Amino acid sequence: MLNESEYIRKAEATRVRVLSEALPYIQKFAGRTVVVKYGGAAMKDSNLKDKVIRDVVFLACVGVRPVIVHGGGPEINSWLEKLNIEPQFKNGLRVTDAPTMDVVEMVLVGRVNKELVALINRAGGKAVGLCGKDGNLIKARPQGQEGIGFVGEVNTVDVQLIHSLVNSGYIPVVSSVAADEVGQAYNINADTVAGELAAALDAEKLILLTDTAGILWDYKDPSSLINKLDIQKSRQLIEDGVVAGGMIPKVSCCVRSLAQGVKAAHIIDGRIPHALLLEIFTDEGIGSMIVASAYAN
Repeated sequence: MLNESEYIRKAEATRVRVLSEALPYIQKFAGRTVVVKYGGAAMKDSNLKDKVIRDVVFLACVGVRPVIVHGGGPEINSWLEKLNIEPQFKNGLRVTDAPTMDVVEMVLVGRVNKELVALINRAGGKAVGLCGKDGNLIKARPQGQEGIGFVGEVNTVDVQLIHSLVNSGYIPVVSSVAADEVGQAYNINADTVAGELAAALDAEKLILLTDTAGILWDYKDPSSLINKLDIQKSRQLIEDGVVAGGMIPKVSCCVRSLAQGVKAAHIIDGRIPHALLLEIFTDEGIGSMIVASAYAN
């Protein structure tokens, strides 16, 4: 049995070995942009939230250029209920009438976004909160489905403001609210926003933090994780029904970003502490990585 001093030396040796093994990845991704869609349990659990924030600041400190995109569905629901507005959904989309849109914008832009900015700043990073309206970052258009109100899609992306912030050492934190040509605000799926931003930024990686282990052969069996697949295989899994339900829009946005030049897209389990660092800085990773071609490294 190890005594206290031996235990400390062993723990320190492990820590140093891990840092040493991470060095090639740090060198590879230094100066590269990584877009992280932040959501799920990693936003609701305070302990997980602290670890994600520390991971983001770590990435920035070692030269990676993180851009964060977030949603905030549970908090939107909470505020709708406080205001006696019943949350409604249609075909998996939040029905967003005018009063609901006001709440969505208030919560995502005014509360969730600024909380994340404050947490990053407190952890030693430099964060700036944005929504699609800022600097015409994202122009929206109606999603087109009847009866869902102001639910939008990404029409255009102008990343000039993001580049200016990142080049100045800031971490952009983007909420998924944008406006159309006449200024009408729209609620846009945060996964979609992350994918389109990653493409416009020519990002090295798009990473979606979720509440699942990744893409599974059997959604009931976490051990059936598919570690790596390409665009063709991803589309086939959707057609075959292996990828179903809420995973379809996530895989689809990954495929779309890859088709537009993003190097790799990852769907990882945000419930695992330090999931971001495990996925980026280890050989095995912890989730599912999608690449453009089966021949990609």
